[in-house]
Amino acid sequence: MTASFLRTAIILGLLSAIGPFAIDMYLPALPSIGKDLGAENNIVQLSLLSFFISFALSQLVYGPLSDIWGRKAPLYLGIGLFALASIGCAMASDIETLIVFRFLQGIGGAAGMVIPRAVVRDMHTGVQAARLMSLLMLVFSISPILAPLTGSAVIEFYGWRGVFYAVMIAAVIGLILLSTQLTETRPKEHRSDSTIGSAIAAYRLLLSDRNFLTLTFIGGLGISSFLVYLANSPFVLIDHYGLTPTQYSFAFSINAVSFFAVSQATGWLGERFGLVRLMRMAVTMFALTMVSMFVVMSLGFNQLPVMAAFLFVGYGVLGLVIPTSSVLALEDHGEIAGTASALMGTLHFVTSAVAMVITSIFFDGTALPMAAGIALCALGAFLVTQATIGRRRRVVAAE
Repeated sequence: MTASFLRTAIILGLLSAIGPFAIDMYLPALPSIGKDLGAENNIVQLSLLSFFISFALSQLVYGPLSDIWGRKAPLYLGIGLFALASIGCAMASDIETLIVFRFLQGIGGAAGMVIPRAVVRDMHTGVQAARLMSLLMLVFSISPILAPLTGSAVIEFYGWRGVFYAVMIAAVIGLILLSTQLTETRPKEHRSDSTIGSAIAAYRLLLSDRNFLTLTFIGGLGISSFLVYLANSPFVLIDHYGLTPTQYSFAFSINAVSFFAVSQATGWLGERFGLVRLMRMAVTMFALTMVSMFVVMSLGFNQLPVMAAFLFVGYGVLGLVIPTSSVLALEDHGEIAGTASALMGTLHFVTSAVAMVITSIFFDGTALPMAAGIALCALGAFLVTQATIGRRRRVVAAE
């Protein structure tokens, strides 16, 4: 592994983590925001939802822009907007203003989610791409490990407004690294055929590509399982199991450690078994673990250590599912990698939003509805994989 390979992974991972950092670091601040701005909890949660909505939909714009303008220009635009919106969030005097600036923050943060995946596809394919993607996710996983802990510490000393100044500083660091350390991977001669019209045609192509959609939804259902946990875990672990906010931050971080540790084996296992076979095995184990968790908890063994053990194993295996499904989905779309990455990201978040809403309808303050939502997402990924992947020549050829 060369130094430049590792440096690229670190930079892309940090750029990718800026948006999620603004989610994970924000979670411990929700109660204090409600008290300070005089808003009900469900209204405060709209500030989280507004970020999710703009974060998901804006990816559809950044993808084509990165194909037309190159990778760096849209990153400057998005991360710059994110930094300015973070200042607006920190200075908000009422919940409505905060919701608006969170929406703008999501628009900016979406650039860091879409474009790094396209850069990976510009540089590599196959196992090398999977290795770079897994390294990117190693850095990306810093967010759910450090963000809640950092958020709790910042809130303790500087209040909830300090959270937004902290993510603004992270965005400025990202802009500096982008300017000084990352080269343009889509040169001008590769952009000549990229237009708004070609982007629309590319979206039509992708939406008719069963292979791309299948792999995207497999990854999306895996991500959905984690976002169901993210949305419900503060209430389950703190209110139901009685953890303190700091204990919750540690519990939340443990699953991220498992995820990124296992994801680092993607390149080696991909060379040994092939990416398609590796993904099939990982999805099977992921579903088996999460469905078993729900069954065991339904039988009355619903203590926190039991749930935590299943989640640790399940989210570890998910560290193999996400990079392999992403690499395979982009494999055949190098010329429109930005657009493909954008549609993939949007579909991931739309799938996650649906899963979060359905789970919230049945949430009763206990751990079982959350476990059911996680298990259903994992089972869905397994069923889609079994029904499609490995039975189309085009997918097998990517192996």
